[in-house]
Amino acid sequence: MEHSEAHPTPDGDPRERAADRTHDDPARDTPASPDAARREALRAEFDRQLRQGVPPDGADSRVERMADIVRQTSTTDGWNGVLWSRLTPETADATIAEQVRHFGAAGVDFEWKLYDYDEPADLGKRLLAAGFVPEPAEALMVTEVERMAGDVPLPEGVTLRPVRDAADVGLMADVHARAFGTDATRLHNRLIEQLADGTDTMVAVLAMAGDEPVCAARMECYPGTDFVGLWGGGTVAAWRGRGIYRALIAYRARVAAERGYRYLQVDASDDSRPILHRLGFAQLATTTPYVHGA
Repeated sequence: MEHSEAHPTPDGDPRERAADRTHDDPARDTPASPDAARREALRAEFDRQLRQGVPPDGADSRVERMADIVRQTSTTDGWNGVLWSRLTPETADATIAEQVRHFGAAGVDFEWKLYDYDEPADLGKRLLAAGFVPEPAEALMVTEVERMAGDVPLPEGVTLRPVRDAADVGLMADVHARAFGTDATRLHNRLIEQLADGTDTMVAVLAMAGDEPVCAARMECYPGTDFVGLWGGGTVAAWRGRGIYRALIAYRARVAAERGYRYLQVDASDDSRPILHRLGFAQLATTTPYVHGA
């Protein structure tokens, strides 16, 4: 998740969680309006490419695509959960129970990414009844890469630095812990694994004020799709409100543009959502992570 300058992890991870509450409300548009039509088209592409067709997010992960469910199972510190479902009132409870058995047998916690347009309409209540615990809702937000890829000035003395080695990952984890007040051990271990994989599907960047890391964020590229995901954007308290977070969005957008991607996607927290709305991101839906313990 993208947390911007006020919150911890989603810039947005289905595998993590992306600053007032005036936001882009899809309900404000009529079904025939251009904005509503654009949102509907983007949401359809998001579902097709990132929920149904998304590749595994690491070498230790596998994605299984079945008729009514798409899920990812990982080892170590990878993300486990349900990415997409197409259920009916008659099939929902049995499918939920099967996922609990599957991930329970693997001995891992897992997450069911529920979107507000998923069926059946009472799926959230069914997950609660099956022992899932909802986490704070997030806004699914998308915009075109080219809209965000311009240069953004940084405060005097602040520079951007790509994350390239374990020392940089340590600095990034430090920013995460300070910005969000949460333990960054799992994030640290996951980023080390991704660097060791030797792939370039994860792009991470630090904002440095001299030798001090003051902001950090990453981008997950999804090969074979038009989308990249923005995750973990966070700024330490003393440096918020100076445009650093926006500069890190622009940095990642430029990298995405160079690689031929079309869209930036964020699971935005309440802190990030109004900022992203002002920058031109469209809210496509609301998503709630439902978590089940092993």
